[in-house]
Amino acid sequence: MVADKGYSTRKIRAYLRRRGIGHTIPERSDQIAARKRRGRRGGRPPRFDRALYRRRNVVERCFNRLKQFRALATRYDKTATSYTAVVTIACLMLWL
Repeated sequence: MVADKGYSTRKIRAYLRRRGIGHTIPERSDQIAARKRRGRRGGRPPRFDRALYRRRNVVERCFNRLKQFRALATRYDKTATSYTAVVTIACLMLWL
């Protein structure tokens, strides 16, 4: 799972570890400062893969482009099949 700093809490990280889910979440600046203030008792910083986190931008931009289609953003379609068709058409238009 790749998430932004908003999901950087001890509770979320512990939950992901318990479930065996690998994660890349950057630490917030206040968490870094608190860990450094505690010294050795602050523990080590969580693992963070910078290259993997940069690839998250591609997914974010894709969702941004899809939301520019008004029918997708407001979900005019009532049934799941017609909404799936609109998503497919929007993806095809972006791809072409």
